[in-house]
Amino acid sequence: MNFFRGVMGGQAAGPQPSGAETIQKLCDRVASSTLLEDRRDAVRALKSLSKKYRMEVGTQAMEHLINILQTDRSDSEILGYALDTLYNLICNDEEEEQDEAMQKQSDDLGAQFTEQFIQDPEHITLILSLLEEFDFHVRWPGVKLLTALLKNQGVQVQGIILVSPMGVSRLMDLLADSREVIRNDGLLLLQQLTKSNAAIQKIVAFESAFERLLDIITEEGSSDGGIVVEDCLLLLLNLLKNNSSNQNFFKEGSYIQRMKPWFEVGDDNSGWSAQKVTNLHLMLQLVRVMVSPVNSPGASASCQKSMYQCGLLQQLCTILMATGVPADILTETINTVSEVIRGSQVNQDYFASVNAPSNPPRPAIVVLLMSMVNERQPFVLRCAVLYCFQCFLYKNQKGQGEIVATLLPSTIDANSISAGQLLCGGLFSADSLSNWCASVALAHALQDNLTQKEQLLRVQLATSLGKPPVSLLQQCTNILSQGSKVQTRVGLLMLLCTWINNCPIAVTHFLHNQENVPFLTAQISENLGEDERLVQGLCALLLGICIFYNDNSLENYTKEKLKQLIEKRIGKENFVEKLGFITKHELYSRAAQKPQPVFPSPEQMLFDHEFTKLVKELEGVITKAVHKSSEDEKKEEEVKKTLEQHDNIVTQYKELIREQDAQIQELKEQVATMTAQSEQMQTTVTQQLSQIQQHKDQYNILKLKLGKDNQSNSQADSQVNGLQTEELTQLREEVEELRQQHTLLQTQLGDKDALINTLQSETAEGSAAASDNTELLKELEALRSQVQSQSVEIDQMKTERQELLRKAEAVSSEAVSSSDGSLDAAKMAEVESRLAAQTSETERLKEESKSLLESRAELEQQLATATSTVAILQTEKAKLQTEVQESKKEQDDLLMLLADQDQKISGLKQRLKALGETVDDEDDLDTRDQTDEDEEDEDEDED
Repeated sequence: MNFFRGVMGGQAAGPQPSGAETIQKLCDRVASSTLLEDRRDAVRALKSLSKKYRMEVGTQAMEHLINILQTDRSDSEILGYALDTLYNLICNDEEEEQDEAMQKQSDDLGAQFTEQFIQDPEHITLILSLLEEFDFHVRWPGVKLLTALLKNQGVQVQGIILVSPMGVSRLMDLLADSREVIRNDGLLLLQQLTKSNAAIQKIVAFESAFERLLDIITEEGSSDGGIVVEDCLLLLLNLLKNNSSNQNFFKEGSYIQRMKPWFEVGDDNSGWSAQKVTNLHLMLQLVRVMVSPVNSPGASASCQKSMYQCGLLQQLCTILMATGVPADILTETINTVSEVIRGSQVNQDYFASVNAPSNPPRPAIVVLLMSMVNERQPFVLRCAVLYCFQCFLYKNQKGQGEIVATLLPSTIDANSISAGQLLCGGLFSADSLSNWCASVALAHALQDNLTQKEQLLRVQLATSLGKPPVSLLQQCTNILSQGSKVQTRVGLLMLLCTWINNCPIAVTHFLHNQENVPFLTAQISENLGEDERLVQGLCALLLGICIFYNDNSLENYTKEKLKQLIEKRIGKENFVEKLGFITKHELYSRAAQKPQPVFPSPEQMLFDHEFTKLVKELEGVITKAVHKSSEDEKKEEEVKKTLEQHDNIVTQYKELIREQDAQIQELKEQVATMTAQSEQMQTTVTQQLSQIQQHKDQYNILKLKLGKDNQSNSQADSQVNGLQTEELTQLREEVEELRQQHTLLQTQLGDKDALINTLQSETAEGSAAASDNTELLKELEALRSQVQSQSVEIDQMKTERQELLRKAEAVSSEAVSSSDGSLDAAKMAEVESRLAAQTSETERLKEESKSLLESRAELEQQLATATSTVAILQTEKAKLQTEVQESKKEQDDLLMLLADQDQKISGLKQRLKALGETVDDEDDLDTRDQTDEDEEDEDEDED
């Protein structure tokens, strides 16, 4: 132990060893000592020297320290010393005040030792296994060491942990540790682990990370909590940002509802601590992550709906209108509300109904616009208000109409300030930033809304006393021609381009002012400085829109005349070059990246995100329109007309098909109705038969009574006569009713006959198709027989060839066995020639067979198609035959019913005649009517 006293500063005699020598001896003692206490003391000494002699300890002792972690797992104290020593080697201590050179050297050492440590992935697995130890002196330094490794070599360490069995689960267990130090450092570890690794983010999320983190935030006091709440929020941001799977899991788990209590800031908003501001700022960022415009539209819409239903949007609007809220929190709240309502009609309607707590109450939109056009407000706040207004109008035609309506003469209220008045005030104020913001806001009120573009043409402005009012469109062009600041002119040009785009009426209004076109051509043709080139490009875009959407209603400014004007005054190539400068501007690319207007300074606020889309859409078509000749335009118009005619024909056929479908459906309904009527008629006939039987019985009874009482007095006779009169009246009514039913049945019978004829014609068509298929079958059978005969011929040829080969072999064997070895050349030549002829004939037959087989395959395919067609037609035929049989059966039934009705009518007529009544037959009536008509004609001739 005297050695360690010397190392630790004891008063030893003789020369003192250097740091490197001391570290070497300590490493030897760690490697060779058999006593655990000696090794522990040596590792403790290395720990104390690791900060001062970082390079020496790292190069000599790292391997020994790793061996200690592997071999001395039973002693927690030596494990803690070894982990602390490794942490000191790898961690770059940022708290010490060092110059840049020393800090860079320290960072290099940390990266070097980290790379050396992770060369063997088993070392990371070893640290993960040590984290399962509950001992504080092992677990805590293990967490810190793994965090330092992730800071230095994050991607490599993440990959090792990802493939390690239960690696992420072991780290998640740190959040459940009862010791706050380990839990808090575990949060920092998970922050480093989840950076830019979607796979690990998903695993952490499915290990109940959201539940645990939200519980910790609630326990720590939500927005009033300390640094632990901030760490939890940063970890949540890592898990949710740009990870659609985790965002969906967060929404489906109903965790959005648990965010609402975070924003209950209370009425007393004085004395916000820096930590509370930071916490609330991160909470607002979390809300924005869930509804960011870069997310898929469906996912954002679902989250927006949940935020409205749980009251989170209402809570954010409360903060928006509260007093005493810090400026940066207010700005971020406005941005958050913007994205919560963007594109959601329900949320936009709610936001439109929010009023500020003022006297009298004013809509929140009006209060926010006051801040936007007020040059004394902070720049970031004004940008946030503009973004909020844009999001309120995004895909919200109802909101666009409400904003434009505040500018129309019939809706202006002189006693209150409206959104339209604020926008007009900002449009013509002396502050160029207010001009730009008001122009962009008004352009969003017209975005993709032809109705509001036309409505805005009605707006009239009173410029000064004694002068007539001018239109808003004219006033914009007047200010544009006065040569104001570049920012103002760019804003007005963006408004005008958005206004007249895809609106021929607005183009006509713009061209109607004789000064506008000369002003634009003069601006484009001049050679101005770099700042003015953007204005020239926008003027070219405005003039190009006037050409592309021109309806040629003004004789002086038709499409052709404007193009001639460009060619003479500007030049087509120069015009296109000026137009193309818009997309080449660096601020254009920045604005095109995302919808939120984020600019470093007010001077760089030139382009709007939605306007960049418009430029991208119009640049190509305007270039083509300028270069296109009148002949090309005529051809295009002819092509358009042809396409329209084609579309009209297609539409007509579609309508015809719809009409036929409707007719078929109607016929089906008529058949069903007729079936029901037939059943009802059968029921009626049955009832009438029973009634007739009853009448017969009554008649027989009366007849018997008359036979018995023929000697009765006159009073009885009068009673019987009265009864007979009632019976005769009833019989006449029944005969009339039966005649009407007879007529109805004949009409239905005619309809059935027509339906049967239609079905028979369709059956005939099916039979014709079947006969065509029969002819195909016959042709195929003939082809099959031809192929079979060819095959027989080929077999015969093969047999003859084999016979000739056999004979040739016999001749060859005889020639070889002969004594003089001579060969009958003539015989062999004859055999060879026959063989050659047979071979050529075989080849020819093979080719023919091949072609026949191909024809056979083609015909078989046709046969299969025809067979399927025949099957379909036979099915339809069977169906039609069934319907015909059913119709015939119904027709027979109706005929039987008619015959029964005729018999009944005849029987009733006979009964009426037997009772002494005069009954006219239908034939007699027809004859009598004809006679009357002939007599009338004769009378007319005499006259």
